[in-house]
Amino acid sequence: MNILKLIMVNCADLYGNRGILVELARRDFKSRYLGSYLGIFWAFVNPVVYVAILWFVFQLGFKVKPADDFPFILWLTPGLIAWFFISESISIATHSILDYSFLVKKVVFRVSVLPIVKIISALYVHVFFIIILLAAFFLYGYGFSIYLLQVPYYLFAALALILGISWITSSVTIFFRDAVHLVAMALQFGFWLTPVFWSVKAVPPKYLFLLKLNPLYYIIDGYRNSFVYKVWFWQTPRLTAYYWLFTIVVLAAGLKLFRKMRPHFADML
Repeated sequence: MNILKLIMVNCADLYGNRGILVELARRDFKSRYLGSYLGIFWAFVNPVVYVAILWFVFQLGFKVKPADDFPFILWLTPGLIAWFFISESISIATHSILDYSFLVKKVVFRVSVLPIVKIISALYVHVFFIIILLAAFFLYGYGFSIYLLQVPYYLFAALALILGISWITSSVTIFFRDAVHLVAMALQFGFWLTPVFWSVKAVPPKYLFLLKLNPLYYIIDGYRNSFVYKVWFWQTPRLTAYYWLFTIVVLAAGLKLFRKMRPHFADML
């Protein structure tokens, strides 16, 4: 109960500072493209170009066969955009405190929101990616499905896990700068251990439970269930329960670690 109370109190505090969060995220998003001629336009061009390249390579180049009676590009993209969002959010949130060190050292500021600022910044591009994916489905003749209504649920689930991980990695990075590189390596391994480019049907049934221990499996599979397989999240109750139990533990651990290390941040920056 103490863990849940701690999380709920922090969520209420974040909601109270939502205006500051959105404004900082907007400025962070713009600053990432500051100095380029087209500015933030690049943030939205890249997803379109990337999807176009995937379509050209897999559909026209390799002529990959359909996956589960679905065009391979449409089967691949939902899991891929989910992974890109998770990977980018964790990567940029890991060094969020370093990027905003001036706020940590000179201003009385709630530092725990800084990883969230980076996550929201990455969310802008992810939402645009989802719009492009929906457009691709319509171009292939797949209309709106009621199962798409659960995409916000899986997005919220991903945000909760990312936030817990980011509180851990961003606080550890202040004391151990090599943690940034370790996180990058872990994400590279995670990409191939998560069924993004490959189907779970290739895994022998007796090893499938090991695959499902990876919490990111739930998000990747959830995006595909929403776009491709037409499966509701409550149809996998055990997997859903495991994911949220794991996520709550990570959130609580991340928040406690962050609060414990917070008094020493200014001295280490």
